Amino acid sequence: MDRLINIDHSIFLYLNNLGAKAFDPFWVMVSSKLTWVPLYMIFLYLIFKNFSKKQSIYILIFITLGVICSDQLANIFKFSVERLRPCHDPLIMPHMRIVECGGAFGFYSSHASNSFFLANFLYIIFNGKIRGFWVLLFPWAVLVSYSRIYLGVHYPLDILFGAGIGGILGGLFANLSKWAARNK
Repeated sequence: MDRLINIDHSIFLYLNNLGAKAFDPFWVMVSSKLTWVPLYMIFLYLIFKNFSKKQSIYILIFITLGVICSDQLANIFKFSVERLRPCHDPLIMPHMRIVECGGAFGFYSSHASNSFFLANFLYIIFNGKIRGFWVLLFPWAVLVSYSRIYLGVHYPLDILFGAGIGGILGGLFANLSKWAARNK
């Protein structure tokens, strides 16, 4: 386990130290939830354009429930695992760039979980309706996730675990949404 943690720390320090002060505002913006409101509005438009009103309502209900689940599950892990964020870890802090810092604990990233939840949910829902939609969804989720390493608030394993949980939840809630729309 110590070897895995050491590798995680090394990868974090490498990626985090690639940053430069001139790019910090860009990555802060990428990490901000408000930045993506226009993209969420496009997703909303595409949902109502491509699905019936009934299906659209179910999709929105399950997106809401799924994001709440994704976000709160990450918080449960953070306070159960109690892994310090890099920006709070005295062993790492002297060697890293700290652009932002959140609460004390960071395992696992709710940003990664929520963005991969939404990416996978929408990929499954739109499968076949919008050709190549994944080309927008998954790079967006990767960009948001990487911003958390750049800013100094998450280790790579926090991101990978969050992305995995979010992707799984996205698949689960997308299929629940489809099932609910068919059976009501």
